[in-house]
Amino acid sequence: MRIVVTGLVATYPLGGVSWDYLAYVDGFRHLGHEVLYLEDTGAWFYHPAEQTFSADAAPNLRYLAEALAALGAADVGWAVRGPDDVSHGWEPAAVQRFCRSADLFLNLSGSCWLRDEYRGARRTAYLDSDPGYTQAKLWAAEHGCATADQLFSVDLIRQHDCFFTFAEHLGAPDCRVPTCGIEWKPTRQPVVLERWPVALDAAARRFTTVMSWRQETAPPVIDGVRYGAKDAEFLRFLDLPARTPSQLEVAIAGAAPVELLSAHGWRVVEAYPRSATMADYQRYLQASRGEWSVAKNAYVALRSGWFSTRSAVYLASGKPVVVQDTGWSAHYPSGEGLLPFDSMEDAVAALAAVEGDYRRHGEAARAVAEQELAAPAVLERLLRDAGL
Repeated sequence: MRIVVTGLVATYPLGGVSWDYLAYVDGFRHLGHEVLYLEDTGAWFYHPAEQTFSADAAPNLRYLAEALAALGAADVGWAVRGPDDVSHGWEPAAVQRFCRSADLFLNLSGSCWLRDEYRGARRTAYLDSDPGYTQAKLWAAEHGCATADQLFSVDLIRQHDCFFTFAEHLGAPDCRVPTCGIEWKPTRQPVVLERWPVALDAAARRFTTVMSWRQETAPPVIDGVRYGAKDAEFLRFLDLPARTPSQLEVAIAGAAPVELLSAHGWRVVEAYPRSATMADYQRYLQASRGEWSVAKNAYVALRSGWFSTRSAVYLASGKPVVVQDTGWSAHYPSGEGLLPFDSMEDAVAALAAVEGDYRRHGEAARAVAEQELAAPAVLERLLRDAGL
């Protein structure tokens, strides 16, 4: 098949972002498909070292080319279009020909504008990686209270003919994510396991995570309820370091209350050096003892079933994962290698369980990744559910 994969790698040249989106490029190529990577977000290019956006695309394009090369995919066609309508990589005519002959146009995170020249694929699929935030826009449009930006997004969403979501718990009695009249098909992050070898190390001391403290995007509002980001959930567990002998470290981007966190026993480091490149990101995760993390308040409160793309690669690395339950525990095996928590007591008990038999939990973590997240199975199911 010919598949167009969209993403944000050149727009946000960070290690975690690259692993998330390029896993689809890498995974589809491993299955023998021909892939074009396309990026047309309508946004300028983020320069993370300066923490600013710029019209200078050169370092971002270089980053993208190096990221593809690191996956042995230097021969993959790619095209990036800036908000000034300047195209980089493939010529627009070549992009148009590929799109019109494609079997699938996979719009990850709805990141790509659907210009006329991108149309023509047998199936045009929207993948909702941010459940609750996506549906809040649709809900606002349905109820006549959407902003102009929300209406623009809703128009783009509804131009697709197939819809996927990371809200894997959608349809369950306790899930409060509205469908907004769309038939959402559950999917999850694919992991190319060969890229994430087991790095089980009993000498590693710290449970870690990489996170943004608070997003700049407006919080989702559904039926009068305003939902928050990670900061709202993290503060519920502020005293966790005092309740467990496990060492806890957070690599944070954004204006976090570092002094407050440090005073409560958290080791706080800057996220950017740990995620400047794909290699930096992988090195940081694989040097960890495991992951401990909360989820965005919207994911938790709506019981979406969202599961972290970052947790997926911790698991693949043989790192035990202790993460807040969003409803995902109804869909993944848990208790060994992957442990959910809702309360402080749950988190303390889960960390103690991992420490009690670290090697068993590390081996179980890799087994969960192999069983639940292996790219061939995830992507083949996605193609079947897309009708291909």
